[in-house]
Amino acid sequence: MDAFNWNDLQTFLAIARTGRLTVAAQRLNLDHSTLSRRLASLEEALGVKLFDRRATGYTLTQEGEALIQEAESIESISLRLQTRLQDAQHSVSGTVRIGTPEGFGTWFLAERLPCLMADHPQLEVELVANPRHFSLSKREADLSIAMARPDHGRVHARKLVDYELGIYGAPSYLTRHDAIDSVAQLTQHKWVGYVEDLMWTPELNYFRGQIPVIHPGIRISNVISQLAAVRAGVGLGVLPCFMARGEAGLRQILPSQKINRTYWIITHADTCELARVKVMQQFLEREVAREPLFWRI
Repeated sequence: MDAFNWNDLQTFLAIARTGRLTVAAQRLNLDHSTLSRRLASLEEALGVKLFDRRATGYTLTQEGEALIQEAESIESISLRLQTRLQDAQHSVSGTVRIGTPEGFGTWFLAERLPCLMADHPQLEVELVANPRHFSLSKREADLSIAMARPDHGRVHARKLVDYELGIYGAPSYLTRHDAIDSVAQLTQHKWVGYVEDLMWTPELNYFRGQIPVIHPGIRISNVISQLAAVRAGVGLGVLPCFMARGEAGLRQILPSQKINRTYWIITHADTCELARVKVMQQFLEREVAREPLFWRI
């Protein structure tokens, strides 16, 4: 068997995790042809075919499945070495990718990033604010903000903050209807909510808790578009207070009807001690702690 290097194993892991050569190339910041050559070099060195190339993407062969665990073990060793070297140099550099729900990433985190960059000019940040779960084992992010604590996987979870949601409507909608004085009256109104089968976490199903069973007439897959629809007068909606409070075109209904949720910081066991990951986690905790009233009604 010919010798192979760690770069070739990184190529293998990136393709295995994404299923597509072009996406893997973007993740590794390489061109398509270089990645293809590295994969061919690894398969030649090992003397086996690692992927079946199909129209739908790259799928692991039996030999490829067998290599995953060993490749990830080598990756873990490499990450631990990075941690030791960074600790010795007291440096914070490189790229840290954080995956967040779209509301938290857009309304809270994005505008605070300049403070982080000023303190750590060699750090690069990738903010992925999407309504989805992020797989840290597949390196989709270095750390993520989740609405539920994970119950499996080689991850660490710490509570970031509890926050409140309330019922909101636009003045243009509310003036067309009688005043809402009780929870029972909520069923008489139009509602904006989530597309049920696209809810990425059960914590988004607000209508099976304190609020009566309601069937939203307008269903939208993300909270930013929901806020826009409620603000336009389409109907009532349940919105995070840290997003809705500053919107002049929204008015809170029945303030006593609060819904409580939690944001969690999730890191992977292999990368949680990296300087750039620790700095991002500490930054998030510090910024949240500075504004305790931000998360309340």
